[in-house]
Amino acid sequence: MDIRLDGKTALITGGSRGLGKGMALEFAKSGANVAIVARREEVLNEACDEISGATSATVKGYACDVSDKGALEKMHADVTGDLGPIDILVNNAGASARGTFWEITDEEWAFDFELKVYAAIRLIRLSIPSMIERNWGRVINILNSRAKAPQPGGAPTAVTRATGLAMTKVLSGEVAKHNITVNALCTGIIVTDQIARRYDKAKPNITFEEFVAEAGKAVPMGRMGTTEEYANMACFLASDQASYITGCAINVDGGLSPMY
Repeated sequence: MDIRLDGKTALITGGSRGLGKGMALEFAKSGANVAIVARREEVLNEACDEISGATSATVKGYACDVSDKGALEKMHADVTGDLGPIDILVNNAGASARGTFWEITDEEWAFDFELKVYAAIRLIRLSIPSMIERNWGRVINILNSRAKAPQPGGAPTAVTRATGLAMTKVLSGEVAKHNITVNALCTGIIVTDQIARRYDKAKPNITFEEFVAEAGKAVPMGRMGTTEEYANMACFLASDQASYITGCAINVDGGLSPMY
C-alpha cells in the first residue's frame, strides 16, 4: 500500500524529538508539508534541518509552549499563515508525570491538564472549522496504554490520558459527517530519546542496546517498538486509506496492554 499525503498540511505538537519527530519524518516522506511544534528552538531547528534534508517536503518549526493559551493561538495563526489550513492535527505534546495520588499538588494536576488536555482541545477548536469547510480532516491524539489500563502510581498522566480517550470518542461522532476522522494511538514501549534518558539516569552496567533488549522482554513480542513502526500507523490514519476508521484507540505496543 502506497501511503501518500501530497498537498496536505500536518501540524505535530511535541514534534522535535522521539515519536513526534518520527511521525513528522514519515509524513514528510509521504508528501505532506509539516509544521512541528516544540518548546526548545535549538532542538526544533535541528529536527527541521534533519527532516528537510531527508525529504523534499516543506518542514517548518514553531517554538511554543502549548500549555500557554495565548502562545498556542499565535502559533496556530503563524502555521496557517505560512502553510495554509491544517489538514492533519497530531496532539503529541506531553510528559510522563507520575506520583503518589495524595502527594500530587493542585499545580501539578493543573499543569498536566493544560499540557495534555486543554492544549489538544484548543488546537482542535482552532483547526476543525477549516476541516469542515473542506470536508476533509484528520485528528490523531497520542496517548499511552495506561489510558486504558491505569495502575497505582500512574497519576496524573493516566488520568489525563484517559480524558484523551473520551475526548477522541466524543469528537469523532460529532465530525464524522464532515469526512473528518478522529483517532487515538495508545503507546507502549518505543525506543526513543526518552528511553535513552532513562538509561542515562539509571547508569546500568550494560550497553544501551542491552538495556533496550532487557526492557523489551516485558513485551509479548519480546522487544521494544521503533519510532518508524509507530509513525507508519500514524501515517496510515492520516491518509485516505483510513477514511472509514474513526473513534478508535489503537494500541501500538507489541501486545503489552491487557486491554483491547
